[in-house]
Amino acid sequence: MTRRAIELLLLVALGAVLGWTQDSAGWTLGGALGGALAWSFLDGLRARRVLRWLTKADGSRAPRIGGTWGELVDRCRKLIKKLEKKAQNSDARLEDFLAAIQASPNGVVLLDASGRIEWSNLTAANHLGFEPQRDLGQYVRNLVRNPAFTAYLGGGDFGHEIQIDGPGPRPSQPTKISLQIHPYGKKRKLMITRDVTAVQLAETMRRDFVANVSHEIRTPLTVLSGFVETMQTIPLEEADRSRYLDLMSQQAQRMQTLVSDLLTLSRLEGSPSPGQGEWIDSEELLAHVMQEARGLTQAIAQTPHDVQPVPGPDLWISGAKTELLSAMSNLLSNAVRYTPGGGQIRAGWRMREDGWVEFFVTDTGPGIAAEHLPRLTERFYRVDRSRSRETGGTGLGLAIVKHVAQRHGGRIEVHSALGEGSTFVIALPSSRVRERVTG
Repeated sequence: MTRRAIELLLLVALGAVLGWTQDSAGWTLGGALGGALAWSFLDGLRARRVLRWLTKADGSRAPRIGGTWGELVDRCRKLIKKLEKKAQNSDARLEDFLAAIQASPNGVVLLDASGRIEWSNLTAANHLGFEPQRDLGQYVRNLVRNPAFTAYLGGGDFGHEIQIDGPGPRPSQPTKISLQIHPYGKKRKLMITRDVTAVQLAETMRRDFVANVSHEIRTPLTVLSGFVETMQTIPLEEADRSRYLDLMSQQAQRMQTLVSDLLTLSRLEGSPSPGQGEWIDSEELLAHVMQEARGLTQAIAQTPHDVQPVPGPDLWISGAKTELLSAMSNLLSNAVRYTPGGGQIRAGWRMREDGWVEFFVTDTGPGIAAEHLPRLTERFYRVDRSRSRETGGTGLGLAIVKHVAQRHGGRIEVHSALGEGSTFVIALPSSRVRERVTG
């Protein structure tokens, strides 16, 4: 028999005994009923203690009750602890999940059935221009005031994404945000945002690149095709034939140079940055590119330029020798091509106060207007397109210089003004230079 049944029988028996002492059957029955009522009262008190404890669901403060109620309390306590552990694990997983979403490059916004913000990560707030904590509970349509977004949210057709303008560094340069809503639960919505500004810029650059390459190749191909057709259909004097062949050779060389520069850019972009294992004598690099520049000015200028090195410190430069020579040669080649014949061109190495080292090329050319300076290193960007083609440039030289400088942890700098010449600089960090000790 259970403890509760034993307690009931004992109290009923006790009540009956007390009633029997009165020498009356009625008192005996009443005593038994009184014992039963006393047991019910005590059992009810225990039940109320259990109910109060279950209401609080505090497993650490379980009431001390014996018998069946005690067994029930013990089982409930174990079950509560088990549920609390599951809840803690679920909370931990939820926190990890929210932390992962918070670190996601994509924005995530949870909306309730009325379109109010229930939760948002910082990325989405930056994409859409609101505060993730302050604006909780706000209607998203009041925060994202974009006609396309308002129509999208109100239309209910979320099978496609839309693009809207996001907050940018300047009003004239907004970011491009891709946004899509996914319904879930009871009329709730999950909104995903992505910054596609870089993607659109890359796509624009790709289209411009293809267009520029096509344009650069079309001109020499047109010239070559015209001369070939002329030589095939018209009898020519030896002098004309020789002149046509020279022009065809020039155009073929132009296409070869363009392809070579494109391959150089592709190699620079697709290979790892050079380490610091190779140290090159700065004077050796300078002497090599100065010789090339003097040869170029003798070949293309009616009045050769005055090309001279500027004495500088004895240095070792760390990096890829072929890349450094290519970048330095491009700067000197540009100076020769764009400086009028007879002009002065100076190049050399110098240390800066911050420990960086510079390779600089200074010319007495026509200079460059300020509005062109930020775009000089863009592929195929030309200040004067007609003059650039006349000098044989491909429009890729400064892009190559920029990539080489960045791969060595440095940068390219340009200082120029109209009528005052130009100075181009390859700046390299202190980790790429050390003074050469002579014995």
